[in-house]
Amino acid sequence: MEAAGDPGEDDVVRPAGPRRPAAPMSSRQTDRRIRILRAAADLGAREGLAAVQMHDVAKEAGVAIATLYRYFPSKPYLFLAVLEWHIEQFLGGRDGGPACDRATDPVTEVAETLVALSGKLLDSRLLASAVALSSFTEYASAARSRIDIVESALGQRLLRLLGERADPWTGHSRVRLLIYDWWGVFVAMLTQEISTAQGETDLRLAARLIAGP
Repeated sequence: MEAAGDPGEDDVVRPAGPRRPAAPMSSRQTDRRIRILRAAADLGAREGLAAVQMHDVAKEAGVAIATLYRYFPSKPYLFLAVLEWHIEQFLGGRDGGPACDRATDPVTEVAETLVALSGKLLDSRLLASAVALSSFTEYASAARSRIDIVESALGQRLLRLLGERADPWTGHSRVRLLIYDWWGVFVAMLTQEISTAQGETDLRLAARLIAGP
């Protein structure tokens, strides 16, 4: 466990509030941030969102509670960051695959990327519920600095897959619609409003309708 007086960190616990979080400025800080994300993911997968307390995350990650609030000003913010981190890991794991970014049919690769991402997240339904609930929290939308969804790791991957279809006029709009559609279908699968099989069928249809010629 790091000391409260760790250089570069705040000594006073900051309550959750609508403020801009700190960004890691060194490899040591980046490693610390990842430890926090991993700890939150592990606790969320075991206990669910309601049972996870910020001080438990700090203890699991081996950081001071002030450090946790420095990077993540609220629990919803933290679990939305966990979602982004899991998406980045998923996309990184697909890099270098035989079809990655080189599919003869980009629309099919877009569809299969979204289907596989949904399956990966649904492997842990408690954690998936935690990130979904965080996204619906009114406080999360107030506290979180909004980044254009197309500029996210998932958005950039879809833009690359679309290639020539991602023209300046419609490319970004298509990607935005794809991600919004994916999120809605993912939540419907999570809540069992629709079956996993139906969700995958819907995602493939959406990819053809939105990303097709």
